[in-house]
Amino acid sequence: MSILSISTRRARGAVLAAAAAAGCVAAHAQTWPSKPITVVVPFPAGGGTDLVVRSIQPLLQRELGRPVVIDNRSGAGGTLGSAYVARAAADGYTAGVVTTSTHAVSVALYPKLTYNPAKDFAYAGFIGTSPYVLAVNNTLQVADAKALVSRLKADKAQHSFASVGVGTVSHLMGEQFQKLVAVPMVHVPYRGAAPAYTDLIGGQVQIMFDNPVGLAPYIKAHKIAAIAVTAPTPLLPDVPTFASQGVPGFQQQLWYGIAFPKGTPAAIVERFNAALNKVLSENAVVADLSSKGVTARPGTPAALQAAIQADIPYWGKIAGSVGATGE
Repeated sequence: MSILSISTRRARGAVLAAAAAAGCVAAHAQTWPSKPITVVVPFPAGGGTDLVVRSIQPLLQRELGRPVVIDNRSGAGGTLGSAYVARAAADGYTAGVVTTSTHAVSVALYPKLTYNPAKDFAYAGFIGTSPYVLAVNNTLQVADAKALVSRLKADKAQHSFASVGVGTVSHLMGEQFQKLVAVPMVHVPYRGAAPAYTDLIGGQVQIMFDNPVGLAPYIKAHKIAAIAVTAPTPLLPDVPTFASQGVPGFQQQLWYGIAFPKGTPAAIVERFNAALNKVLSENAVVADLSSKGVTARPGTPAALQAAIQADIPYWGKIAGSVGATGE
């Protein structure tokens, strides 16, 4: 048999193998989902991200016809859970919640990040967006952002600010504020929002930036005070924005989205996106998310990916300006 014939047979075999593989992927996509889908939340239960996902979980289950199981895998500013999703099987049965912190800020703070937000995920779409709230312990007795700045500059005691983890937006905004007031403060990172709230209420830390989803119940119960928001939110209608108080540089918002591991069949991602958008368009879901300070944001996978690509350099610049690094 000639070398040419052998090469031809090998080429045909490769084409047939590729076609068979493509057929298997197509068949899998057509039968998906045939079992429960796990959605990894890279922060602890009870925090803002967790509460947002649980708002859409029941209706996602209805749309997909299978259970949607929430798996909280916290640590390292949400990067541990995100790395887990990046390494998971690309079969459509493991997805993860992505946020500004885990897929934009993390790139600037963790030089040895074990996943690449631009290359290691198949993005399925946004869930929503949320402003940030500056909350303080009641013992500070300040009514607005300018009063807080004056208090910190006049007070000889050293104060601390909490974050929901190193490398989160909560962390960077605290560093930004510390730079603004030009008063040294101690950064106290927590493994998620719930323990940080406990210590903020108890006075172990005095200041915290976070989204209003988890903070609002404590603010409304007067256990802590909210003195500024980065954008208006119906959840806290009486809290003024930083801009209205003449404090520049604090207009950031947090976005939430869903992603699968890279290589997940496009048909599966598209079907999940359609289900997600339908859920986010329902009045009851819009109202529920709004009650948590989140604006529902139906959209395309490409829109989420574009936001991530734009936010990586944005937050990198902020991280560089305040000298923030992962610990």
